[in-house]
Amino acid sequence: QLQASGGGLVQAGGSLRLSCTCSRRTCSNNAMGWFRQAPGKEREFVAGVSWRGIPRYPADSMEGRFTISRDNAASTVYLQLNSLQPKDTAVYYCAVAFGSAVGESMNLYRYWGQGTQVTVSS
Repeated sequence: QLQASGGGLVQAGGSLRLSCTCSRRTCSNNAMGWFRQAPGKEREFVAGVSWRGIPRYPADSMEGRFTISRDNAASTVYLQLNSLQPKDTAVYYCAVAFGSAVGESMNLYRYWGQGTQVTVSS
């Protein structure tokens, strides 16, 4: 139901654009989010976007380096990752929320993609 792509290996300072495509029935009228999980760490909220395109970022805001957007016509959500650092190395997951508003808790998300690996070398 969710297909994430765009991960890869990049040098520090580089950029990647992650994409997540869902079936219209799966994500229509729902908020979507990106989470990430580094080895040995808990999964954390990276960014979310409401059905109307209003973004939400965690308090630390990844230092303003990440930008989320969505194209409802294409049933796709994007995560632009800029100025990547080795600490950003993780598996990035997209998810569809139960409702139209964005939340930061994993419990608010109904469907999860398979994840895409982002590796940043120093």
